[in-house]
Amino acid sequence: MAKNSTGSSETAGKPIRCRAAVVRKAGEPLVIEEIIVAPPRCGEVRIKIICTSLCHSDVIFWKLKDPPGCFPRILGHEAVGIVESVGEDVHELSEGDTVIPIFLPDCAECADCTSKKSNFCSKFPFEVSPWLPRDGTSRFTDLKGETLYHFLFVSSFSEYTVVDTANVTKVDPAIPPNRACLLSCGVSTGVGAAWRTANVEAGSTVVIFGLGAIGLAVAEGARLCGAKKIIGVDINPQKFETGKKFGVTDFVDSRSCGDKPVRQVINEMTNGGADYCFECVGMASLVEDAYACCRKGWGKTVMLGVDKPGAELRFSSFEVLHFGKTLVGSLFGGLKPKSDISTLVKRYMNKELQLDKFVTHEVGFEDINKAFDLLVEGKSLRCVIWMDK
Repeated sequence: MAKNSTGSSETAGKPIRCRAAVVRKAGEPLVIEEIIVAPPRCGEVRIKIICTSLCHSDVIFWKLKDPPGCFPRILGHEAVGIVESVGEDVHELSEGDTVIPIFLPDCAECADCTSKKSNFCSKFPFEVSPWLPRDGTSRFTDLKGETLYHFLFVSSFSEYTVVDTANVTKVDPAIPPNRACLLSCGVSTGVGAAWRTANVEAGSTVVIFGLGAIGLAVAEGARLCGAKKIIGVDINPQKFETGKKFGVTDFVDSRSCGDKPVRQVINEMTNGGADYCFECVGMASLVEDAYACCRKGWGKTVMLGVDKPGAELRFSSFEVLHFGKTLVGSLFGGLKPKSDISTLVKRYMNKELQLDKFVTHEVGFEDINKAFDLLVEGKSLRCVIWMDK
């Protein structure tokens, strides 16, 4: 993906009028309309989006009527683009750079960002905010002057967007855009959970609850780490065939276990429990099942799924004390955006990381609602949406 002209000499420092897909009401079709995108302020860049992909989180917030849902809003957070212009005090990025916007901030300066122990940022803590992080305002307005809300600091369902530099990672322009955009969220989260959070060892046994895009990305990460046995657990047996493409070796249909609880089935399959278990659905009961399926003494359970607000986990104190297991959450797979994403790009370019198989559909921007339909109906893993196709 070579650097291309963004017309920055004519547009830098000025508002840009462009198309965006706006959600006006919860669950209603997105409306493609012309909007105004303000110039970037201090510490921000304005990006011309090349393509974006649809993540399940977009669907969740598209349907969400109550806070943190809010409207009108520009969704989208998996994307790749070209820096059109930069705001004041921006030194690490330049006009024409190929970049991936990422929802998880990485300022590269605070105690957390400079530590190997965390991928959180204490300067710009992650939150589901309708604003940009530095001044708590929006850079979007419609043609009537009404404010349009941001989404996860990215809002990639617009031909142009403004993003804080803490949420932007520069990448090799050689990577195809319809593969680069996948690294903004879902695939990186799953691969990173196996690679960084769990640190899956060669020859180990892995169990994955939920074989959606995140679960399959965990399988891909576990495969890259050399896992010997990768067991997928899902209610849809057709997902086993898809899972095989990403390294899944065995499958358990949790609805066809007879009188046995799924945890018993898996413990029998693994001779006492798996080395690593991953919950990729977002259900407290599945987290508890995953914890019960990991081996006593060293088993590790990683939670990736987003459950409903207020959901609680229940474990007995005896179990926690006497079984010696680990339970950990994993946001963005434990990856540090400004350092680890470049590694994933290299592994894809070296034909190690399989990104191609995640893309099941590609559509033009005008067909963005079709992408939503495909994901809601369970017909796609990732649908890439091209701004100009």
